[in-house]
Amino acid sequence: MKGFIEFIRTQGVVGLAVGFILGKAVSDVVASVVNDLVNPIIGIVLGKFGDLSALSLHVLSANITYGKFISILINFAIIALVVYFGVKKLGLDKLDAPKK
Repeated sequence: MKGFIEFIRTQGVVGLAVGFILGKAVSDVVASVVNDLVNPIIGIVLGKFGDLSALSLHVLSANITYGKFISILINFAIIALVVYFGVKKLGLDKLDAPKK
């Protein structure tokens, strides 16, 4: 048991777990912003579409729905920017410097 506790301390497992939990929470918030605010505004700007996720293209008998994909791309871009600027602003990129 002592070896396991030492592993958790040295490898930062608790910090990793906290990071995953916070990452999921941030992801949910960003998904809500994109789906509830950004998509309807883009839909209004595009005109006839009330919601970006409703965008689709009809080719012969196929219905290609690409609006949800665009929503997910916007969601990813916002999360990536939040993580990037959060890491840079907090100086976390310098924490993983090689030990001497």
